[in-house]
Amino acid sequence: MATEEKDLGLNQDAATEGTPAAVVVKPVSQGGDAQDLKRTGRMTLYVRRFMRRPSAVFGLVVLCILILFALFGAMVCPWKYDEPDFTALAAAPSADHWLGTTIGGSDMYAMIVRGLGRSLLVGIISSTLIMIISAVLGTAIAFFEGVVEKVGMWILDMLLTIPSFLLVAMIVRSSSGTSGWLWLTIGITAFGWIGYARVIRTLTMSLRELDYIRAAKFMGVGSFRIILRHLVPNLGSVLIINTVLGVVSAVNQETALSFLGLGIKAPDTSLGTLLMNGQSSVLTAPWILLFPSAVLILLTFSVQLIGDGLRDAIDPYSRSAGKAE
Repeated sequence: MATEEKDLGLNQDAATEGTPAAVVVKPVSQGGDAQDLKRTGRMTLYVRRFMRRPSAVFGLVVLCILILFALFGAMVCPWKYDEPDFTALAAAPSADHWLGTTIGGSDMYAMIVRGLGRSLLVGIISSTLIMIISAVLGTAIAFFEGVVEKVGMWILDMLLTIPSFLLVAMIVRSSSGTSGWLWLTIGITAFGWIGYARVIRTLTMSLRELDYIRAAKFMGVGSFRIILRHLVPNLGSVLIINTVLGVVSAVNQETALSFLGLGIKAPDTSLGTLLMNGQSSVLTAPWILLFPSAVLILLTFSVQLIGDGLRDAIDPYSRSAGKAE
C-alpha cells in the first residue's frame, strides 16, 4: 500500500508542476506492477496541448491549405501568371478567369498563387535564418561575458541605429528578373536578427549561471559546444515561437517593400506587388485588391493563431496547457 501511494504521488507531482514529460503509473490494486512506468515524451505533450486549442488547430489547417494552394494551385489553372489575356482586360470573375484579371489582362488566380508562394518563401526562409543567427550570436555574447559581451552589445546597439528598411530597399532595387525575392530574403535576414539577438542574450544570462553549465566548463567542454548543445537547445521553446511569429513579420516587410515598389518587381510577383497594382483600380475593378488582401489576412492570421497555440503548448504554466495524464 505504501508503494502504491508513493507511485501515485509521483504521478500527481508530475501533472501539477507542468513538467514537459509525465510518468503514468498503474496502481498495484488494479493489477499493475510497481515498476510498470509509462513515460510520455516531451513532443507528445506539446502536440496534445496544441491540439486542445481549437483556434491553433484552425490556424494550422488554414496555413496548410494556403501552402498546398501555393504549391499545387497552378496545376488546375489554365492560365499562367506571366500569360496575359488581352481580350479580357480588368475582367470580372467568370468561368474563364475564376478571380478576374488585372488591368494588363493577367489572370488573378494565377497571380495570387505565384504571389503567395513568393511571400511564403521569403517569410519562412528569412525567419528561419534570423532565428539561427540570433540564437548563436545572442548566446555567444552572453556566454563569454567580459570584453566579448561589452563589444558584442556595443555592436548590436550600433546596428540598431542603421536604417535597415532603406538598405534592404537598396539591395533589392539592384536585382533584376525573378531574383528579387532572393535578394529580399538576404536583406531581411541581414538586418532582422539584431533585435532577437538582444532578447536571446538577456535570456542566456540566467542560463549561464546554472550548475550544469558550470560543470561543463569545469570538465573542459569547448565553449562553442556548450553553446550549441546546452544553451541553444534550452532556448528551443522561445526560438520556435519566435520563428513562427517571425514569418508574419517577414511577410509584412516583404509586402510593405513590394507595395512601395521597392521589393519584388515584374515579371515576378508577390502579395505586396498585387496590392500595389490593385490600389489604383479599387473603384473600377475591386477584385484586383480584395482577393490578394483576403489571402494576406488569412496568412498572417493563421500564423498568429499557430504562434499563440505553440506558446500555450510549450509553456507548462499556461492555463490551456492541461495536465499530463
